[in-house]
Amino acid sequence: MGYHTDHFPILGIQEFSENQLKGCNLLFNELSGARSIDDPHKHDFFIINLFEHGAGVHTIDFNEYQIKDYQIHLVFPDQVHQWIIEKETIGYQLMISRDWFESFLPSLRFSASYYQNHPVINLSKEMFDIFLYEFRAIRKELNGETIFWELIQKRSELIGLMVSKSVEGVFKDFENYNSNPIISRFLHLIDEHFKTERSVSFYAGKLSISANYLNIVCKKNLNTPASSLIQNRILLEAKRLLKVSEMSVKDIVYDLGFYDHASFSKFFKVQTGMTPSQFKE
Repeated sequence: MGYHTDHFPILGIQEFSENQLKGCNLLFNELSGARSIDDPHKHDFFIINLFEHGAGVHTIDFNEYQIKDYQIHLVFPDQVHQWIIEKETIGYQLMISRDWFESFLPSLRFSASYYQNHPVINLSKEMFDIFLYEFRAIRKELNGETIFWELIQKRSELIGLMVSKSVEGVFKDFENYNSNPIISRFLHLIDEHFKTERSVSFYAGKLSISANYLNIVCKKNLNTPASSLIQNRILLEAKRLLKVSEMSVKDIVYDLGFYDHASFSKFFKVQTGMTPSQFKE
């Protein structure tokens, strides 16, 4: 397990590949029997888990999800996850490299933050069978003597479109995330700049709108002020760093751009009801 520059235990896709070179873009993996990831960690690639029979708990960015039959679980690059899978579980996994993920992302159709809020999708038996057919077709292609990567890439994009089709209308906040392009652009900008930029006006400027209008859009679509979305992203990163990294609280304070330890502790306690040290334990 390598340590990445941002202090997380982070697994690269080549570490899952026994005999493939670093140029590996996609891996297929079968999940059967009991297994667990006890220590939270993150990957620098995208994972699509397809469960045929599922039992256990999958924790993604500190939210617990029950593993059940006929489900898709998505884990995005940089998300922190761990799981405890019971012995009766049967599942299939596609790991898509970060390079390929960039070109795969448009096939998901909706903003990444939408799926990160809904990483688990329940499927009908009919839809599960369609997914399984595509997963097996990819496995067959990967096992061939010469791998036709372009075909595998197109199949993975088709799976992305099928994921989009499966979520459309399932979750109540679907329209909120996807009816206004400002929301997804704002969330993307937060991801890029949250460590150094906290003011709503900075993001509004990048979006060429007023801070007041950005706030109105967020309240109307997500029922939350723009400033809360920025704070939520800082809090998520603080949790990831406290739980998964080797960094001291002092280093985290500095990394997240807080003025001092006291201001970070106050921010964290207001949001979670715990001190950073309590959460770290």
